[in-house]
Amino acid sequence: MTAGGAAPESRRTQSGAATDAVASFARAWVDAVTPPDLRDYLPESSRADALADLIRVDLQHRWLGNGTRKRLADYCAEFSDLERNTLPADLVYEEFVIRRQSGEQLEPADCLREYPAQAAELSELLNVDADDPSTRRAPGPDATIGAEYEPTGLATAAFESAGPATDAYGSITRTAIHGDAREQDVEHPLESVEVGQSVDDFDLLTVLGAGAFARVFLARQRSMQRLVAVKVSADRGTEPQTLARLDHDYIVRIFDQRILPQRRLKLLYMQFLPGGTLLGVLRWVRATPVEQRNGQLLLDAVDAAMEEKGEIRPSDSSVRAEIAGLSWPETVAWLGRRLAEALEYAGRHGVLHRDIKPANILLTSEGVPKLADFNISYSRNVAGTSPVAYFGGSLSYMSPEQLAACHTDRAGTAADLDTRSDIFSLGVVLWELLTGSKPFPDEGASGGDDTVIDAMLAERANGLGAGALAALPANCPAALIRVLTTALAPNPADRWADGTTFAQQLDLCLDARARDLVDPPPGSWRLRLRPYVFPVVALALLVPNLLASIYNIHHNQTLIISRLSDEAQREFQLITTIINVTFFPLAGALMVYLARRVLTVPRGLRKGRVYDDETLARARSDTLMVADWTVLIAFAFWVTAGLTFPITLQLVAGDVPADAYVHFLGSLVVCGAIALAYPFFLIAFFMVRSIYPIFLQHAKPSEHDARQLRGLDRRSNFYLAVAASVPLLGVAGVTFIPPEDIPQVIVAVRVLCVLGILAFVGAYRLFRILEEDLRALERVVSHGNMHVR
Repeated sequence: MTAGGAAPESRRTQSGAATDAVASFARAWVDAVTPPDLRDYLPESSRADALADLIRVDLQHRWLGNGTRKRLADYCAEFSDLERNTLPADLVYEEFVIRRQSGEQLEPADCLREYPAQAAELSELLNVDADDPSTRRAPGPDATIGAEYEPTGLATAAFESAGPATDAYGSITRTAIHGDAREQDVEHPLESVEVGQSVDDFDLLTVLGAGAFARVFLARQRSMQRLVAVKVSADRGTEPQTLARLDHDYIVRIFDQRILPQRRLKLLYMQFLPGGTLLGVLRWVRATPVEQRNGQLLLDAVDAAMEEKGEIRPSDSSVRAEIAGLSWPETVAWLGRRLAEALEYAGRHGVLHRDIKPANILLTSEGVPKLADFNISYSRNVAGTSPVAYFGGSLSYMSPEQLAACHTDRAGTAADLDTRSDIFSLGVVLWELLTGSKPFPDEGASGGDDTVIDAMLAERANGLGAGALAALPANCPAALIRVLTTALAPNPADRWADGTTFAQQLDLCLDARARDLVDPPPGSWRLRLRPYVFPVVALALLVPNLLASIYNIHHNQTLIISRLSDEAQREFQLITTIINVTFFPLAGALMVYLARRVLTVPRGLRKGRVYDDETLARARSDTLMVADWTVLIAFAFWVTAGLTFPITLQLVAGDVPADAYVHFLGSLVVCGAIALAYPFFLIAFFMVRSIYPIFLQHAKPSEHDARQLRGLDRRSNFYLAVAASVPLLGVAGVTFIPPEDIPQVIVAVRVLCVLGILAFVGAYRLFRILEEDLRALERVVSHGNMHVR
C-alpha cells in the first residue's frame, strides 16, 4: 500500500473499469434506437470519474445527435452523489459548448450566473473575466483559450457519421466504421503536446480541434510572424502529397509540413480562418425563422465566430455588402458556387474529398467558404496509396455509390468514385443549409453497419421525398430547386458531370432575370408553348406576311392589274397561283430542314433523351439563328416575286407602262421590310425566352455561346431599323404615284402607316426585352462570369 491509499495496480484496475464503461456506453449509443440507460454502464469502482465521463458521452449524443436533451441539473436530480455546487468545471463547460453547438444562443455570462460555485475555473475555460463576463481577454502565447467553445473530448463537430469524423481542420474525432477501433489502443505522442508550448517554429495558443489521432492548434509562427492553424499528428500517411497540389481560392491553403522524428510527430500548418464553419452557420439557420433568413444571417454567424476568437470584423468589404443584399436561397447558391469550383479544381488534380460536410467547410471573415480536411481523400495520382487506407466520410452526406463502397457485401469500392460523388455530398450540405434539415431521413446514420447503410441506400434510391420538398422556403427559386435536385440524383450519370457545370448552374441562380428565363415559374406561357415550336413560328411568320400580301395585292391590283384586259388578268392570276403553290411548300420545307434541331432536340430533352455535347451545341446555335433563317427565306420569296412578276406581266400583257414597274417595286420594298422585321422579333423573342433556356438546363455552354448571343443582339439592331422604315417607305412610295391615282391608294397607305407605327412600337418593346434577355443569358454562358470574389 502507498501512503496515498490504494495500490498503483488497484488504481489502474479502477481506471480501466471506468474506461471500459465509457467505451461500452459510447458503443451502445452508436447502435441504439432509443437512448441507453447510463446507470446500466456505471461501474462500482471509480464511480465518480466514470459518471462524469458517461455524462459527457450522454450529453453529446442527446444534444447533437438524438435530440432527447438533458441538462446537468437533470443528472444531479437522478444521481444522489452529484451536487450542483461540486460539479467539475470542465463538465459544466462541456455542457455550455454542446448547448451552443445545438443552436442555443448562450453567452459566457449565462454560464457563470448559473454555476457561481465554478465561476473562477469557468472564467478560464471561457476566456472571460469572472467579474465582467462580457469582456474577453486577449490571447497570449501561454494562455489556455476557450474561444472556439469546442469540446476537447469525444467529438468536436456533430455525431454525423460512423466514418472517421473530423473537425474543419482534419482532427479525427472517432473511429472508422469498419475495423479501425484497434487504433485507439495505440499510444500516440500527441498526448505531450499542449497549449502554451513551443513546438518547432510554433507557439501553440489554443486548441481548435482535438481527436484520437490529431490535434489542431491556433499557433503563432515565429519566423513569419503570422497566425496559422497547426495540425499535429503521428508521422504517417500521404496527406502532404495530396494537399500540396491544391492551391485554390476556395480551398484552405496548406503552407507546408514539418517532421519531428525525435517526437514521432508531423506538423501540417495551414491558413487560419476566423469565420467559423458552415456547421456553426447551420445552427444559426435552425434557430432563425424561415422568413428572417437572408444573407445577413451568414454574416452574423461569421461575426459571432470571430468575436469568440477576439477577431475584428472587416469594414468596407464589397463581398460582405454583396452577401448582405442576397436572399437566403441566393446566399446558399453563392456559397455553393464557390465550393463547386473547389471540387472541380481538386478533381482536375486527381483528388476527391469524400468527407464533405458543414464542419469541413471553413469561412473567412468576409463569409467566403473554403474546403478543408482533405486528409482522408483518395488521390489517384499518389503512388502507394490505397482506397481502403483513405476511405471515409460522414454517412448522412455520402452519395449512394460511396455508401455502397462502405457496405461489406456490395461490389463498389472507393476507387470507383469520382467528382460526382462529391457533388452529391455538396448537394446534401447545400440542401441542409437551405432548409435547415437534411434531404434524406437518416436518423439511423450514427450506426454505420450494413443494415443502416441498406436503409440509407433505399432512401436515396427513391429520390427526394415530399417531406424534403415541403421544407423548401417559399422564396426558393425554381432554378435552385432544379440544380440541387440534379446534384442529388441517385444515379451519378444523372448528376452534374463536373464541378464547373455545377458551379455555372449555381451561378445562374444568382441572376434573377437569367434564372427566370431558364426556369420559368409554373404555369408560365413559356412553359406551355414549348411543345408547339412549329405552330408558333409558323404563326409568327404568316401573320405579318399575310398582311404584307394583302397590302401588295391591293396596291398592285389598283394601280396595275385592274388596267389589264380580262384575259390578261386571268392569265396573270393563273401564273401567280402556280408560282405561289410551288414556292410556298419549298420555302416551308427549307425552313423545317434548317430548324430541325430546334424542333427535335427540345422535345427529346423533355422526354429524358440524352444528347452529346456537339448536338446540344448545334441546337443552341440553331435556336439563335432560326429567326434569321425564317425571315430571310420569306424575304427571298418576295425577291423571287420581284423577279417573276415583271416577266409574267410582260408575257401576258405585252407592253406595260414603266410607271407600273415603279409601283410594283415600291410595294415590293414595303412588303419585304414587313417580312423581315416583324416576324424576326416575334420568332427571336419566342426562341430566346422559351426555347433557348431549355438547353442551359442540360449543357455546359462556352464562350462560343456568348459570342452567338452577342451576335443576335447586334443583328436585332438592324431589324429594328428595318421595322422603323416601314411607315416611311409607305409615305415615300406615294410620291411616285400620279396625283390622279393617289385617292385610290391613300386609304391603304394610311392604314399601312398607322399599323406600321404600332408594329414598330411593339417591335421596339420586344427589342428591349430581347436585349436584356440576351445579356442575362450571356452572363450565364460566359466563363468570364466565373470570377473569383
